Amino acid sequence: MTSRMLRPVRTGRHAQPRSAAFLKARLPLVTAAVVAAGLCAACGASSTQTVGSASPASAGQSAQASESATPSTAASTEGSPSAPASPSASASTAPSSSPTPSRARSSSAAPKPARTSAAPAPARIPGPGYDSSADAQKLIDAALSAAKADGRMVLLDFGANWCGNCKAADKVFAQSQTAAILGASYHLVKIDIGGNSSANSALLRKYSPSGGSYKMPVLIVVDSSGKVRTDTHATGNPALTAEGINAFLRKWAS
Repeated sequence: MTSRMLRPVRTGRHAQPRSAAFLKARLPLVTAAVVAAGLCAACGASSTQTVGSASPASAGQSAQASESATPSTAASTEGSPSAPASPSASASTAPSSSPTPSRARSSSAAPKPARTSAAPAPARIPGPGYDSSADAQKLIDAALSAAKADGRMVLLDFGANWCGNCKAADKVFAQSQTAAILGASYHLVKIDIGGNSSANSALLRKYSPSGGSYKMPVLIVVDSSGKVRTDTHATGNPALTAEGINAFLRKWAS
């Protein structure tokens, strides 16, 4: 009985030193494990912060820094004359040099007004009869000057107020068709040779030098330089009708 009681006591004596030795042997391992765990915890926090997003304070500082840098960058881009514009901006702001298809079609379809040169006003046609007091030379000179300006011919009509054939010719000259031909192509000068005007008789001999007896009216066509183109004293008068005189005027109009 005594031995049974002492056995546990002996066992307890031996157990205490054993547990203490065990603890002494384990303590360095436990300490190392705790230190390692602390180091791992510290390293894990710093690596998470480094790899992940920045802390609120550092993120705010970075945002402020980027905001402060953005205006200066934009200002330097806008202020620099050599900064190229983006393709979309240049395309939207560049003016279109070619017309749109609809405008091109409308402009090509619209006919251009034809240029028309205004025809010269008809020349003045003197009334029937012959003015014995008129200065025939001045009338001829004025008609030649007008003919140089407008390209018409000059028709010299030598006659007398008592001449029946001259009156017949005057009636034809007054008709609308004949008057239109005269006004468009001639400057008509009527010269009285039925009186005693030596000057007018000299003008007749100047433009009709063949002489002899003159059958009135004597119709002489001259150009702007005064050159005679035809003389009815030499060729004979046309029929003193609208058809005869109109054919005569059209023949020598150009």
